[in-house]
Amino acid sequence: MREQARARRTLLQRLRSPRPPQLWFEIMLVAVCYWTYSLIRNSVPEQEAAALRHADWIWSFQQRLGLAFEDSVNHAVNGVGWLVVPMNYYYATLHFIVTLSVLVWLYRRHPGRYSATRFTLFATTGVALVGYYFYPLAPPRLMPDVHFIDTVRVHETWGSMASGNLANVSNQYAAMPSMHAGWSLWCGIVIVILARRTWVKVLGALYPLATLFVIMGTANHFWMDAAGGAVCLAFGFTVSYFWYGTSAFRMPQQVAALP
Repeated sequence: MREQARARRTLLQRLRSPRPPQLWFEIMLVAVCYWTYSLIRNSVPEQEAAALRHADWIWSFQQRLGLAFEDSVNHAVNGVGWLVVPMNYYYATLHFIVTLSVLVWLYRRHPGRYSATRFTLFATTGVALVGYYFYPLAPPRLMPDVHFIDTVRVHETWGSMASGNLANVSNQYAAMPSMHAGWSLWCGIVIVILARRTWVKVLGALYPLATLFVIMGTANHFWMDAAGGAVCLAFGFTVSYFWYGTSAFRMPQQVAALP
């Protein structure tokens, strides 16, 4: 029994110990995990009545707080063609491009911290599925009683996966929490803490703020969806901390291969 317990502790220590990531494994893992996430997210029943009821409640709650400003942002940016069209493409693409770029940067420059920071991102994304299942939420652009503008439809751009001619392959009512906000905040924190150049840190800090502006301006999310994404990210960092026994940012930048 003691030998079995010792073997289990040794295995757990090996799993928790930082190690150089393997490229083939990481590519496969990211692809499989994102495919699984998308499959589960888009398999959640589209509960339209509940989603619209929740959207009405959030909008009313924000009005009571005096913080219901998404419609003003949405209408303001919609009137500026040179701004709203790039925002549509920003929403559609940078969500993936920046996140994958940060993962690649971590893989190359911070291999000792890669697994823990990637684990944080995966835990954040995984817990978001709970929100999609138990709290279906319509994005502002689908609310019939409030005049939000679906900027993708109006400007005929390729944008939101839940808008336009891509709507039939994506769950329309998986708006809470916002993983655009959650992932961008993860990117921003990682860049601000680990980047060396000041201008890179500044860009990292601005990225989640720009994303918040975009998701509201395109009427894809309430600011409370972004708050939900931040809560999910806090959960991800917490799970990673308890698994590895320390913050990902305190782990060694470089590590040797385990024997």
